[in-house]
Amino acid sequence: MHYVHEWSSCAQPGTCFLQEPAPLPEDSINERLHTELWTSWASLLRSYAAAHGLNSTHHAVVEVSAGEITLRVNDRWLRFTACDVRHNGHPPTAFRLNENGTVTLNHQPEQEMDIAAERFAREILTEPQ
Repeated sequence: MHYVHEWSSCAQPGTCFLQEPAPLPEDSINERLHTELWTSWASLLRSYAAAHGLNSTHHAVVEVSAGEITLRVNDRWLRFTACDVRHNGHPPTAFRLNENGTVTLNHQPEQEMDIAAERFAREILTEPQ
């Protein structure tokens, strides 16, 4: 079970103390964790796209919403949702962000988020026109 600690209100200076932790519902933790992982994934894609864009004549744009992340380069794009990734002109591939900070792609072994984000950014920025 996960807990959140709350401070008591201080009636007088020096009289503050930490109250007993209140349990958080498990679904609240999972939702918050998913939001953090989703935000981190978008940030990694944005960072690696910018880095690979330094050696490219193209510029990548990352669009983020609560339900999808889209990485665009000219007329090419990758669209991530919580359960798949789509590449323009290709069928969807299974995709999942894992609680341990890894990515599962196409039911293959987990890989670190930064390694996967770098590969996606490199491939879309170096893909022939």
